[in-house]
Amino acid sequence: MNSVYHLVRSYMLWSKARLVEREAHRRTGRLLDIGAGTGYFADTMRLREWDVEAIEKNEYARTFAQTHFDLTIRPESALGEYAPGSFDVITLWHVMEHLQHLNETWERLHTLLTEKGTLVVAVPNCSSYDARLYGAYWAAYDVPRHLWHFTPSTIQQLGSQHGFALASYWPMPMDAFYVSMLSEQHIGRSLAFLRGIKSGLQAWLHAWDDKEQSSSMIYIFRKKSARNETVAATTSTSNDEQSPISK
Repeated sequence: MNSVYHLVRSYMLWSKARLVEREAHRRTGRLLDIGAGTGYFADTMRLREWDVEAIEKNEYARTFAQTHFDLTIRPESALGEYAPGSFDVITLWHVMEHLQHLNETWERLHTLLTEKGTLVVAVPNCSSYDARLYGAYWAAYDVPRHLWHFTPSTIQQLGSQHGFALASYWPMPMDAFYVSMLSEQHIGRSLAFLRGIKSGLQAWLHAWDDKEQSSSMIYIFRKKSARNETVAATTSTSNDEQSPISK
């Protein structure tokens, strides 16, 4: 299981980096990774020659990043220290659901991005196939650590309230396998690993057919403009291309 996890993580890091560069329409630039954890994604982007800043509130995770990647990750308080328009890309990988000051953070993100910058937000999808399958036992509810839960519709509305237009969104169907295994453990069933694999496969197939069924979603936001608002209005019907994350 540990070997599988590391293989999947390596693949996902590559996929995320590729998605960010494609959506940002650039191969390098200034990137801020919020909730960087132990620094794997920040290090991946740095190796791809991005100028990376990273923020993480957990001291142990920051120390790990320094030790293993020689990567300096700043504490949460640093978010208020950057100048407006400092970043071409800001990423939050499964961070938004943890934020205590949700609206204030969105306002700060809008300030920190350049006018043509890209905001990348990945969160669990509480309207997904596996969320409906497991109900109250769905592991991605993760009470009390997760303070907010989002659907494609509600996060689009939240971004719009803070000056962002949703440009595109992509599924993360691989998350369903991990979430399903944890959900089976929460229920207390035997053979949780195998049951989770089966449910994860079902969820993956549903997400392949309809990406809004995916266990987690990646949302690409840009600052509002007349063009971006037109794009956002047609996103749900025109954005049918398969993402590298889902392949």
